[in-house]
Amino acid sequence: MSNTNNATAFWVTHPGRGELRQETLPAAGEGDVLVRTLYSGISRGTESLVFNARVPESEFARMRAPFQAGDFPAPVKYGYANVGYVLQGPPELLNQRVFCLYPHQDHYVVPESAVLPIPDALPSERAVLAANMETAINGVWDAEPMLGERISVIGAGVVGALVAYLCAQIPGVDVQLVDINPDREALAETLRVPFHLPEEANAEQDCVIHASGHADGLRQALSLVGNEGRIIEMSWFGEGEVSVPLGGAFHSQRLTLRASQVGQLPTRLQPRWDYQRRLRLALNLLVDNRLDALISGESDFISMPDLAPRLFSSGSTELCHRLRYSH
Repeated sequence: MSNTNNATAFWVTHPGRGELRQETLPAAGEGDVLVRTLYSGISRGTESLVFNARVPESEFARMRAPFQAGDFPAPVKYGYANVGYVLQGPPELLNQRVFCLYPHQDHYVVPESAVLPIPDALPSERAVLAANMETAINGVWDAEPMLGERISVIGAGVVGALVAYLCAQIPGVDVQLVDINPDREALAETLRVPFHLPEEANAEQDCVIHASGHADGLRQALSLVGNEGRIIEMSWFGEGEVSVPLGGAFHSQRLTLRASQVGQLPTRLQPRWDYQRRLRLALNLLVDNRLDALISGESDFISMPDLAPRLFSSGSTELCHRLRYSH
């Protein structure tokens, strides 16, 4: 049996470099749970900004993950897609699989309120997508798709693909998933969402949701949306600056450009929703075998220091990469 007084965690130590560090765990008190990690998921978009020290100083506080240790730019322990097994805690959680917004670490202690049981029908391997699904849910809420609308999602990464997947299940909605990588068509087919390369995409859209993380994608969003249409910006550019043409159709067609960010619930939902309710919804929505297509690779946790530079490089085409933990 592993020594649960100690833990191993992945830390970003310098821009573009990380290492595994040993930590001493606090004792689990009343109201706490001790969790043994089974899998964690790597959110390539946000975590690549953290790994490469591209978080703007103005966002250091807002970008903190719930159980982050250290401070930006480094050293920092970051991550928020952890699936584990409760070794110690209240009877209703003991020996249960749970999801927690915790970094990449093999054991940890958190308040019991910080974990949610995983539905029986959801495999642990797929549950690492819960944080991405939360982001997608928030994006759909912000986009407010209506029956019969024409909607484009630009960027077939994990979040973009999940947004398109959710929108496609609204009756009468005509969705197209747009990406520069033709290999993403296979993913779209699995999710039963029509796919187009940028030059083939249909225009006159009611709503365009941008999730590519590139300025070219945002520029295309402006060209695809119709009169009085709305653009929902889900990409986060870190320290990057974006140049977009706001002098033409943006004004004459009275377009709307609005940000969506998972850290805050839409105002209209706040009287009834909280973050736990949203996360519970995300876990339940993952009970679909098609979503396994969003996991593009799996590696041992101990390989993370060597894996990270490749995974977080600008040329990486990974979707969600899953880390498995051996004990």
